[in-house]
Amino acid sequence: MADPGNPSTDTDSEGSEASKVKPKATSRRVTPPKTKNAQSARYTAKGTNSQHQGPSPQWVPILMFSLWGLGLLVIILNYMTVLPGATATASGWYLIAGLVALLAGIIVATQYR
Repeated sequence: MADPGNPSTDTDSEGSEASKVKPKATSRRVTPPKTKNAQSARYTAKGTNSQHQGPSPQWVPILMFSLWGLGLLVIILNYMTVLPGATATASGWYLIAGLVALLAGIIVATQYR
C-alpha cells in the first residue's frame, strides 16, 4: 500500500507511480570554477613609455587655434566673395584650403597634452 506521508510512493488509479524521482541536474558550466590560488590567464601589457611626458609645448595650442581660426576665416571670406578670385562661379580652391587648415588644426589637437 501507499504511504500517505511519502509522495514518491503515491500511485495513480492504474497503479503506476505518479511521480518519478528526477536525477540531479548536472551543470553545463564551460569554464572551470576559480580557485583562490589560481593565477588569471589574462595578460595585461605594461605601457612602453613609463616616463611622464609632461605638458605640451606652448606652440601646440597656439598653432591649433591659429589653424582653426585661419580655416574658418578663409571659408567665411570665400562665401562672402571677399577674397581675390572668389566669385560665384569659382572653382572652390579657397574652400579646399580652409578645410585643409581645419583638418591640420585637428591633427595638431591630437598632440595636445
